Amino acid sequence: MKSDKKFLIFSPTTSSKHGQSKGGQIKLSFGMMFSIILIIFFIAFAFYIISKFIGLGETFSVGKFVDDFQSNVDKLWKGEKGSQELEYSLPKKIEWVCFANLLDSEHGTYKSKDFYESFKKYSPDNNLFFYPMDVGLDLIEIEHIDIEKITRDDNPLCFEVKNGKVKIGIEKNFGEALVSVISF
Repeated sequence: MKSDKKFLIFSPTTSSKHGQSKGGQIKLSFGMMFSIILIIFFIAFAFYIISKFIGLGETFSVGKFVDDFQSNVDKLWKGEKGSQELEYSLPKKIEWVCFANLLDSEHGTYKSKDFYESFKKYSPDNNLFFYPMDVGLDLIEIEHIDIEKITRDDNPLCFEVKNGKVKIGIEKNFGEALVSVISF
């Protein structure tokens, strides 16, 4: 038995002159259209997952900064006296690293900026903040620092992040129990 079905991919339309084709028509089966839709879906999903991993990488970078900074503060805290300026890497979307005492009022150099207002939505136990705030970490408390001394003149005390790098100084003098954060 011979089938009379023909699959037409292009259905030519001839013109009146020279028998040339004017245009074509593409007929796709439902299976082919479904496959194309699935391919588009998988590509979009892959881009979504990649963007989430990039965001997760930035959160890891911020977490590494916090761990490294805490480690350096702990080393100085265990000693009698010392002072050092340290450079850390952060994601480029972070513009400022700030130390703030949320139990005290805003005052000093950075009062005209909106830093303190955006910090107030977090726990008063926090003492380290990033601006803009979307870093994926809710509670960041650096231990063994004298937040009251740090924020005596400027609350918040902020350090600008330039090209993904920030320089922060720490010091401890004889007789002091806690480490201070300073700018050199």
